[in-house]
Amino acid sequence: MSTSSAKLTLHEDWTVVILGSLIIILAIAGFLLPVPVFGWKTTAELSEKVLSSANLLKMLMQFVFVLVIGGVGALMIGKSVKNYALGFPLVYLLTMIALVMAGSKQAKSLNLEAVIFSLLIGLVISNFFKLPEWLKSSLSTELFVKIGLVLLGTSVIFTDILKAGSLGLIQALAVVTSVWYFAFWVCKKLKVDDEMSMMISSAVSICGVSAAIATAGAIKGDPKKLSYVISMVLITAIPMMIFMPVIAHYFKFSQEVTGAWLGGSIDTTGAVVASGTLVGEIALKISTIVKFSQNVLLGLAAFAISVYWTYTKHPASKDKDTKPSLGVIWERFPKFVLGFIGASLLFSFVVSPATNVLVKDSLKNLQGLWFALAFTSIGLETNFKDLFNENSKKPLYAFLIAQTFNIFITLGIALILF
Repeated sequence: MSTSSAKLTLHEDWTVVILGSLIIILAIAGFLLPVPVFGWKTTAELSEKVLSSANLLKMLMQFVFVLVIGGVGALMIGKSVKNYALGFPLVYLLTMIALVMAGSKQAKSLNLEAVIFSLLIGLVISNFFKLPEWLKSSLSTELFVKIGLVLLGTSVIFTDILKAGSLGLIQALAVVTSVWYFAFWVCKKLKVDDEMSMMISSAVSICGVSAAIATAGAIKGDPKKLSYVISMVLITAIPMMIFMPVIAHYFKFSQEVTGAWLGGSIDTTGAVVASGTLVGEIALKISTIVKFSQNVLLGLAAFAISVYWTYTKHPASKDKDTKPSLGVIWERFPKFVLGFIGASLLFSFVVSPATNVLVKDSLKNLQGLWFALAFTSIGLETNFKDLFNENSKKPLYAFLIAQTFNIFITLGIALILF
C-alpha cells in the first residue's frame, strides 16, 4: 500500500472528526433540521403523512444539508466532488425508500431497521446491474458511517463508558489475542499465503475493514488481496448483523451480554451499530464501547505486525518506510474514535440537560441517516461473485472457520464479564 494511500486514510478520519464536530456545533447553536416522519400503518397514512408535501420538504432539506457536508468531505479526502454530486442523489433516494419501507407497521413488528433495507436494496442493484465506474467511485461508505459514529457519541454519556469501558478493554484483549492466533493457525493449515493470512487474522480479530487496511499498510500488502478480505468482511457481516440479535433474543441474553457479544464478534463498526440498534439502547452503547475498545488496540496490533514482518522472513519489507516506530501506532490509530469520545465528553460534562433535550432528536435523526446512507453504499459496492471462484476458496474457508471460532469465544467471554 502506498504512502499516499496511508495519508488518505488518515486524512479521512480527521475529516470525519471535523465534519462531525461541525454538525454538533451547528445543532447546539440552534441550527436544527426538522425530522421527517417515516412511520405508517396503512396506505392512507403513507400518502397523507410520509409522502405529504410538508414531509417531502423535510426530506429535501436533509438532502441539501447532507449533500453539502458530504461534498466538503469528498473535497477534503481528495475524491471527485463532481462524481459525488452526481452519485449521491441516487444513494439518498434509495436510502429514503429504505427508510419508508422500515417505517411500515409490518417492518416494525419484525424489528427490521432501515439499515437492513438500505443494504438489501444496494445488494440487489449491485448484483443484478453493472454500475458505472463513476458511480462506484462516488460512494463514500467509510465517510458516512464514521460521521454517524461521531454523532453517536452525543448519546453515549461518559459514565456509561466508565462503567463498561474497563470490561470492554479486558474482553478486547482476550478476544483479539485468542482469535488472531487461531485465525493465523487455520490459515497456515489451509496453506493460505502469508500476506492474506495476516490480513484475514487482523480483520477477524480486531475491527474488520480498518484492521485489514492497517495490516496491509504495515506489510505493504497486495491491494487485490486487501480488496478480497474486505469483501469477505462486508458480506459475512450481513448475516451476523441480522441473525445474532435473533439468537440473543431466543436465548434471553441480557442487553449487556448481547452488546458485548455483538461488539466483539461483528467485524465492521457500522454492522455493530446496526445490530446493536436491533436489540436496544443499552446493547447499542455496550456494543459500540466494546468495538471501540478493539479499535484502540488497532495501532498496537499494527505496530506488532510491522515488527514481525520487518524482522522475519520478509526482506522486501526491510526499508525505512516499514521500520517499526512509535509513529506507526499513531498513524494506524483510527482518529474518528477521538471524535466519538469528544462528543461523549461534551454532552456528558459541558452541554446542559436542557440543550441536550432540545438537540437530541435532530442529532439522532442525522446519526441514523448517515448509517443508512453508509449501508446503501455498502450494498452498491458489494458483489457476491467475488467470493465464489476457485482461487478464493481456501482464504474463504479460513475466514469462515476463524469467524465461527470468534463468535463462540466472544460469547463465552461476554457471559463471564457482563
